[in-house]
Amino acid sequence: MPSAIEVRKVPIHSVADASELAKLIDDGVMAADRVIAIIGKTEGNGGVNDYTRIIADRAFREVLVEKGAPEDQVKQVPIVWSGGTDGVISPHATIFATTDAEPTDDLRLTVGFAMSEPILPEEIGYTAMIEKVAAGVKEAMEKAGITDPADVHYVQTKTPLLTIHTIRDAKARGKEVWTEHTHESMDLSNGVTGLGIAVALGEIEMPTDADVMNNRELFSAVASCSSGVELDQAQIVVVGNARGVGGNYRIGHSVMQDALDADGIWEAIKSAGLDLPERPRTSDLDGRLVNVFLKCEASQSGEVRGRRNAMLDDSDVHWHRQIKSCVGGVTAAVTGDPAVFVSVSAAHQGPEGGGPVAAIVDMS
Repeated sequence: MPSAIEVRKVPIHSVADASELAKLIDDGVMAADRVIAIIGKTEGNGGVNDYTRIIADRAFREVLVEKGAPEDQVKQVPIVWSGGTDGVISPHATIFATTDAEPTDDLRLTVGFAMSEPILPEEIGYTAMIEKVAAGVKEAMEKAGITDPADVHYVQTKTPLLTIHTIRDAKARGKEVWTEHTHESMDLSNGVTGLGIAVALGEIEMPTDADVMNNRELFSAVASCSSGVELDQAQIVVVGNARGVGGNYRIGHSVMQDALDADGIWEAIKSAGLDLPERPRTSDLDGRLVNVFLKCEASQSGEVRGRRNAMLDDSDVHWHRQIKSCVGGVTAAVTGDPAVFVSVSAAHQGPEGGGPVAAIVDMS
């Protein structure tokens, strides 16, 4: 049985700052060598060349080593950074660590991690990648001690996207790639990964290559997929609930049906186990919400609730940044805290124009 989990959210005061992680360790909240995953937001542009993710990654790993974790172990810790804190979204990190706790038969938070087989550039966008992601999700579920897919509430991934270098590599080997537009490949990699998660959890049957980025009725309700230049495998963190683990935390999920669906966020929080009024307010959370994790996407219709918007036609500010800012504001209005994990590019992650929401709460 996996260990109980301690989870805390900390602010990031500058792009290379990991002082709040160091403070958690110094205060005995968690041990450096028991940190098993970190998921956070950095303040870069969120694009292919967003190097704030690499800077933050280095800063957090350096603190773990400095505080006593073995360097080889720290290299294996999954750290998933989502770049871009548009609007009111505040840079922060959510840190997961194992801890000692009395086992309980209540459902409590559990985390499992896996790396897929290497994903070749010519596999990005096709069923070959879906199969590799699905296999990795099943491995991470097993490590989390989860046997029922219904107990999986959040799957955070980081996968490779296409760069000029990897496109050239594929061509040199006589292979074709799905797209030669590197920024478009971010949406593509995220979408294919969402399909892989959905297949692993039995949410959908195996799709065809033609379904990728086209059949938006195929999606996962728990997938949160990011991509970047840092790796050539799918890095997979499965978060769910299990009995016998112990600890103080639980996770739940729901979906936003569109960019303004605050009720979808509240439903995720209720799903995690908080007893809230029928029409809750931020004050009803009473400090028990650790964090929420969302994916968002501009609707392909160019509308929200029947009203036209210009996000998809705007040549000055990419729709990635506009929808992220919008949903970040809606989310912060619910939680009362701008340090929320809102990530863009949600193809095959939640309903079209909406996205999945996961919430972790403190049940103590």
